[in-house]
Amino acid sequence: MSSAYQDSKGRPLVAVTGMGLVTSLGRGKADNWAALSQGKSGIRTISRFPTEGLRTTIAGTVDFMEVAPYSAAALSAAMALAAGSEAIEQARIGSKAAFPGPLYLATPPAEIEWPQRRALYDQAAGSERGYKRLLAAARAGNWSELQSLCQFASVAERVSGELGTRGLPVSISTACASGATAIQLGVEAIRRGDTDAALCVGTDSSVQIEALIRFSLLSALSTRNDAPEAASRPFSKERDGFVMAEGAGALVLESYQSAVARGAEILGVVRGCGEKADDYHRTRSKPDGTAIIGAIRNALLDAGAAPEEIDYVNAHGTSTPENDKMEYLSLKAVLGDHLASTPVSSNKSMIGHTLSASGAIEAVVSLLTIQNGFLPPTINYAPPDPEIPVDAVGNQGRAANVRTVLSNSFGFGGQNVSLLIAAA
Repeated sequence: MSSAYQDSKGRPLVAVTGMGLVTSLGRGKADNWAALSQGKSGIRTISRFPTEGLRTTIAGTVDFMEVAPYSAAALSAAMALAAGSEAIEQARIGSKAAFPGPLYLATPPAEIEWPQRRALYDQAAGSERGYKRLLAAARAGNWSELQSLCQFASVAERVSGELGTRGLPVSISTACASGATAIQLGVEAIRRGDTDAALCVGTDSSVQIEALIRFSLLSALSTRNDAPEAASRPFSKERDGFVMAEGAGALVLESYQSAVARGAEILGVVRGCGEKADDYHRTRSKPDGTAIIGAIRNALLDAGAAPEEIDYVNAHGTSTPENDKMEYLSLKAVLGDHLASTPVSSNKSMIGHTLSASGAIEAVVSLLTIQNGFLPPTINYAPPDPEIPVDAVGNQGRAANVRTVLSNSFGFGGQNVSLLIAAA
């Protein structure tokens, strides 16, 4: 292999040749980028289910994609297919329904939702009532469709089947780092020589009543219900929690050599991937930030890059009081004085926190930032938090020459992944 197609460690360079995007701002890269660059918000009052009595009644829902019958798994699959199809079309790779590589798909755990539980209960036969009746119906009935909705791999299997990816699809759930983990697995497969191409997708439709209640019980969600568009406030002194959201992001990854050989347009490269686990607490980060610091450092080490090469940080930036501060302290520990001149903004201020999908979505936005030479803003940045003195690209985006982006994804349970994404 020519050294032109290898990284500094002699491994195959990993190129991005296709991207796809779905968020609360719209379907497709063009609509999303137009809204993100203008600082528009996709956060709105929830209309999918009753919210009376709930502490939080807002989210970044994808209401413009209808699936029937509705279920979270069906919407996750629909968004993944939309993003994946857009990425494959841009990459111009393979033939219809025949993608020449594996699928790595990040998706949340699946479970029966209340409408399906009620339907199962109502349709159950016999005189038994309550839980016994539900169990009897589940044992005796042919509930294949319902069963598939509850299998963790069902979304990946459907996406793989429709897009024709090779081999068994890999389903990934590393909390809010999942989307970045999917990309890391694709990068590693190409570096090993297992494949010349990989489709990496993150999708999440967790805006359901039970998930909303669970996060509320953790005091993790914003309760700024009267002003949905102003609720997500990363790095602002008045931030009070994250806003749940839905969406999907997809990348077609290829070995650089393979992409050049078939005449593909190279959109960027994934230079490095870093991860580090944190066993401190199920939701909180270690007070010394060692795991987050380790993930960022590992991404730089993997890429053979110096901190000074980072032009922009696409922050995890969830808008929770602790997370934003920990991310700043960790960035300061790794970037040192360079952080003062490095823009750090959060897409979540506009689209909300897409959980399992966020790492993939933000990787797409990072590449769009490089392509367009424009930094999307952190909206609702007022007043700034004096304990987080970063250039947050507050409230209004701006032009910038960006060659290398650090994209961070930090999940509950101490699952941390950082990606170093660069221009071709």
